Amino acid sequence: MKAIRVNEHGGPEVLSYEDVPTPEPGPGEARVRLAASGVNFIDVYQRAGLYPMETPFTLGQEGAGEVDAVGEGVEEVSVGDHVAFASVMGSYAEYAVVPAHSLVPVNVTLVEARVAAAVMLQGMTAHYLTHSTFPLQEGHTILLHAAAGGVGLLLVQMAKMRGATVIGTAGSEEKASLAKDAGADEVILYREQDFVEETKRITGGEGVDVVYDSVGKDTFDGGLDCLKPRGYMVLFGASSGPVAPIDPQTLNQKGSLFLTRPSLARHTLTREELLWRAESILSWIGNNTLEVRIGGTYPLSEAAQAHRDLEGRKTTGKLILIP
Repeated sequence: MKAIRVNEHGGPEVLSYEDVPTPEPGPGEARVRLAASGVNFIDVYQRAGLYPMETPFTLGQEGAGEVDAVGEGVEEVSVGDHVAFASVMGSYAEYAVVPAHSLVPVNVTLVEARVAAAVMLQGMTAHYLTHSTFPLQEGHTILLHAAAGGVGLLLVQMAKMRGATVIGTAGSEEKASLAKDAGADEVILYREQDFVEETKRITGGEGVDVVYDSVGKDTFDGGLDCLKPRGYMVLFGASSGPVAPIDPQTLNQKGSLFLTRPSLARHTLTREELLWRAESILSWIGNNTLEVRIGGTYPLSEAAQAHRDLEGRKTTGKLILIP
């Protein structure tokens, strides 16, 4: 089968389109013939070595397709089932072997495979951020960086479902328009406006209840200044680079703030929790409550270009690879 391999850490040029043996499922595993794979910033971090991994490895943590073989003892799925998954390595390929308990059923008459692949990681991230890390409710106001990105557009919609007021940031008028179309109440053009000053203006000087920050280095310090007393800084990514170490006393000085760095893996610890998040998202898509924007579709062989576009902040919504 064909797969994208990383033989050494580096830039997009290290992504190698290779022939590798088709994997066989072991006990408790299923093999999925992939119809689509999602591209995420965690893939960039692993490729570059920011999240070091032993090379060589097959990149990708998210996909959707059809089960074509199962190992001993598998009860969760059967051959022929349409499924999706996240947080399992090896999805930049034609086939992936996945623990059966990590597979989520997909009704392909309501949600096509490429859409299912597009929302497993980013959709469940938006779900845990809005439902668990800081459970939003009526009356809350949030600041969301990268509001027109893959997680951003989904998180805007989920925040509005839960009654929150959404202030987003975006890098262009086009991206701001997409965020507003998704439901954002206000969008700050961060290249032209100081997002701290604008957030304080919009909130009448009060600040926001929570900042959702996937950008990291460029926005973190300013985000702390946007929070109300006892507000929450939720750092869930680092697209501009890692945040420098922080003295906990800073959180006291800026208003007894809370700081957390959550991950999807810790919010899908059980199959019940995984199914709750995934099935909620897929049902919202199926009944047109949640809209998914696929910003780019690439052949698997062009994974390097997908990474260049993602890192260059040229994209909106989700990027997808097709084997």
